[in-house]
Amino acid sequence: MKYGDEWPKKHDLSSLKVLGSVGEPINPEAWTWYFDHIGGGKCPIVDTWWQTETGGIMISPAPGIELVPLKPGSATLPLPGIDVGVVDENGRPVPQGVRGYLVIKRPWPGMMMTVYGDPERYKQTYWSRFLGAYFTGDYAIEDNEGYLWILGRADDVLKVAGHRLGAAELESAAISYPALAEAAVIGKPDPLKGESIVIFAILRQSYEPSEKLASELKDHMRKVIGPVATPDEIYFVTKLPKTRSGKIMRRVLKAVAADKPPGDLTTLEDEASVEEVKRAYEELKKMRKTQ
Repeated sequence: MKYGDEWPKKHDLSSLKVLGSVGEPINPEAWTWYFDHIGGGKCPIVDTWWQTETGGIMISPAPGIELVPLKPGSATLPLPGIDVGVVDENGRPVPQGVRGYLVIKRPWPGMMMTVYGDPERYKQTYWSRFLGAYFTGDYAIEDNEGYLWILGRADDVLKVAGHRLGAAELESAAISYPALAEAAVIGKPDPLKGESIVIFAILRQSYEPSEKLASELKDHMRKVIGPVATPDEIYFVTKLPKTRSGKIMRRVLKAVAADKPPGDLTTLEDEASVEEVKRAYEELKKMRKTQ
């Protein structure tokens, strides 16, 4: 998306039959672009949900064995034999359309049996939160057709002025702004609001970073979600720190925004991404000092 559709147009993509997506939940804007410009409007997108701990894919479209309509941004349905649920803080099923914790309710072939050398930690982390169910640590919504919408990690929820806002929800809202190709949202401690919203944004190729653009993005967030979703800080970057499996390392972004060391980077795919984020942070800090 960042580089536009001119690059896909230079290549013959007619042999493609299926597309995949892993790592972060894919937002509807990116899904639609991928489907139209890479898949030519004909290739199903296999948007997978799974974890290292599950030993394999758990929720995903299954072209060839299931003929269900795809929905931009949804991982669709559990694979055959996988029994999942969406529950509240007390482990009770939530109504369709309501955000809750994603759990797996029955054993499956690839499930891990322990944590090496620490079986008690395994029980505490995955099985103590909800009796008889595996706790994934992710938020999700099940819609009225049983489709699952993964909302990211439950610990990636911001508490802004008494409101709980999911990072994935905020990122999807940001990406719906035409100038943005990708966005990562984190929370930063704030003495008045509890947390403030910070956005690290990658622009599409035809746009340049500016105060005007940042102001317009803030207005966009207000309109899409509400005044509580107005970001306090926006950093325009050319890349985001991600693991090799495509997950955004938000703890690195939080460390940079707090002017702290980024910590362990052994799973980082591209070390230059951290320097890029630091550069954007220093530039904004200098600009504020001169104002």
